[in-house]
Amino acid sequence: MFTDRVFFATLFTIGWPIALQHGLVTALNLLDTLMVGQLGEVQIGSVALGNQIFFLVMLFLFGIGSGSAVFVAQYWGKRDIPGIRRSLGLAMLIAIPGSLIAAAVVTAVPAFLLGLFTMDDEVIALGIGYVRMVAPSYLFTALTVVLGSALRASGEVRLPLRMTVIALGINALLNYVLIFGVGPFPALGVLGAAVGTTVSRGLEAGLLIGAMIRRKHPLVGPFRDYLATTRALTRRFLTITSPVVINEILWSGGMTMYTLVYARMGTAQLAASNIAETVIRLTFVVFMGSAGAAAVILGNDIGAGSTGKASRDAHRFIILAPLFGVGFGLLLAAVSPLVPLFYQVSDSVRNDVTRMLLVIACVVPIKSLNLHGVVGIMRSGGDTRFAMVTEGVMLWGLGVPLAAVTGLVLGWPIYLVLAVVQVEEIGKFILIVRRVITGRWIHQVTDHDDLAVDAISA
Repeated sequence: MFTDRVFFATLFTIGWPIALQHGLVTALNLLDTLMVGQLGEVQIGSVALGNQIFFLVMLFLFGIGSGSAVFVAQYWGKRDIPGIRRSLGLAMLIAIPGSLIAAAVVTAVPAFLLGLFTMDDEVIALGIGYVRMVAPSYLFTALTVVLGSALRASGEVRLPLRMTVIALGINALLNYVLIFGVGPFPALGVLGAAVGTTVSRGLEAGLLIGAMIRRKHPLVGPFRDYLATTRALTRRFLTITSPVVINEILWSGGMTMYTLVYARMGTAQLAASNIAETVIRLTFVVFMGSAGAAAVILGNDIGAGSTGKASRDAHRFIILAPLFGVGFGLLLAAVSPLVPLFYQVSDSVRNDVTRMLLVIACVVPIKSLNLHGVVGIMRSGGDTRFAMVTEGVMLWGLGVPLAAVTGLVLGWPIYLVLAVVQVEEIGKFILIVRRVITGRWIHQVTDHDDLAVDAISA
């Protein structure tokens, strides 16, 4: 379990850049929340709802990127570069039009979309300008998510990290200057945060594409390589990828329903949930790194035909993930009383934030295993349909109804509502562990490729 140095060295080498990248993104979101939080609870609420809409788009793109990464990782294990490029081309053909449609809808009817979450006219008024300014960034995000997923699946984790560091640094600077007004720049408040976000995401996409071209990365090739597909490959790609996209839509829809419940409970509760969620995401960046590394390691093993090794490594992850969770759960519990002190909010909001963080601290080990099971193990093995059904049934069959009843009907405090909905995580935990132990999650998705490929040597 703990003596395989090659396994742990590979896990660390791949995992830490992914974790750091997620950490930087989450830290910037925390910094944005802190900056906007100096303006008041209404401003926090408007940005929270604007980000919730982007969150839906982002998870659609993440589903496309994660689905294509299943193919890229297994093709990389076979050293089949043409197969990688075909998979990347199919992902782009879905992600780019999807992002443009989302941007058009958000720009056309922002008030309607924001009104689905809150009845606070002031929050909606501030949020309209924010979401319209952020909408163009959806296209840039589509490019970086799909390309970044493919790069990580092929073992290149540092290049996306470097581009993200540069872009986020500029984002933080622009946000500070434009939110508060520094020097000749006017104080734009919430709108300033939107401008900084859009500019930085465009810069990140441009830098990433430029770096890939300059380095002549194997993912870069003639345009025809990305379109050289057949019906059989497209059908197989959609069979594996579509459950990931549906999974992300179901999951993001469930998270949106939670946000809707909190918003309907009141603006103070919405502010508390936004603050707590930002901190929770920061805590989970290490798990995102190790789950991402698991997907690469297991996918490469399966692609190379080493299914026995993939099964043994998967068993390692279902033991390691909860152990990681215990340590970070204790850390989250320790900082829970300190986090609310950084915000200019009421005492009731501060108390709610502390209690919500303590609730999550108790279930971090379970949530950690579920993340590794879905993102790291089952998706790497192409077992995307089982993951979709498991998350969809538990979230919509248990979590969402419990949140609606306890939050809107019974009127429970927000931290108790959060505690009750964790029942869905327990259900997923049981099903995921059983699936991994049986080994039925392993599928070779690149077998029977009907295209002639020029495989490169290992």
